[in-house]
Amino acid sequence: MKDSTSYFLPDFGSLAIAAKVLFMAEVIAVIFTIASSDSLGPAALRRFVFLSAYTLIVALVSLGLLRVVHRGLRQLSAIVGSLVVIALILVAVVMVIEGLISGLYGFGVIATRTPVWQLTLVIHSVLISIVVMPLVLRYLFVSHKAQIDAKLEQEARMQALQSRIRPHFLFNSMNSIASLTRSDPPRAEAALQDLADLFRVLLADARKLVPISAEQEISRQYLEIEKLRLGDRLSVHWTVSNVPRNALIPALTLQPLLENAIYHGIEPRFGGGTVKVELWADQSDTLNVLISNPIPEVRKHAHGRGNKIAMDNIRQRLVTHFLDAASLQAFEEGDQYHVRIKMPIIRNQGERSLAESGR
Repeated sequence: MKDSTSYFLPDFGSLAIAAKVLFMAEVIAVIFTIASSDSLGPAALRRFVFLSAYTLIVALVSLGLLRVVHRGLRQLSAIVGSLVVIALILVAVVMVIEGLISGLYGFGVIATRTPVWQLTLVIHSVLISIVVMPLVLRYLFVSHKAQIDAKLEQEARMQALQSRIRPHFLFNSMNSIASLTRSDPPRAEAALQDLADLFRVLLADARKLVPISAEQEISRQYLEIEKLRLGDRLSVHWTVSNVPRNALIPALTLQPLLENAIYHGIEPRFGGGTVKVELWADQSDTLNVLISNPIPEVRKHAHGRGNKIAMDNIRQRLVTHFLDAASLQAFEEGDQYHVRIKMPIIRNQGERSLAESGR
């Protein structure tokens, strides 16, 4: 079976595709009503009602047939698959005409089961379908391709954010670990393990949601590595209140913000400072994250720009996962720089409070 991102046919069983097909059926009914009517009076309205009902029924029957054979269509090439789709739509047209004539005959509207105009109606309908359907399918194919391209672009953007790590952090971490290999081998080994775990997460699938406990653990490992270099200049204070341990959060939401807090807030200060991380859930079932760092006395020129890149990327990932139910805000208050995130709590099984873990 072909991958859904490379498959050219849309899912004819989806509500979005069904809505598009039904809308285009109505458009076709309007066009043929206007083209075949001398005036827009009651006769044109009756013609439109009939054509509208006819095109909608054909569209629904076509969607049903295409849904039945959808898996088989995935095995075909673009040309063969398109021809099969058109053939099934022509079958739907003939089926609807036969059903219409049977209904009219059954209700006594027509006197014979095979009226003289039946063949003409079938031929005209098939010819019109042969002309119109390739245009409709082309629109659906292009629309489907555009959706796939947008999805792939968004996933690539998310993966780029998750795979991104400042080179200076890697070099400094390796230098710090190298300095410990003789003086404190156990600590060097633990730091290497933390670094390996961090890069494993960085290279993982950015589309996934992970438990907040896992996100907190990878952030702790990142901070432990930074403490090797900064020592007592870096202090971290965690406050966790009423947060389900297995509440889900986009992977690597905290680490880039902590990296920014250290890079732009702690490193430029001679005496270092404290990064505060607050996690809490409110009564509206919303997860709140507040990360704070001191503002350096002399700011780096890249401070605002660096923060903006990371926060814009995280904001895009939040929108991808939660649409407008999540938000990210950055603001200064006194000598502190704050980043606040709000997102709905999505619970996993086996949840328990993070506060209970005694961190």
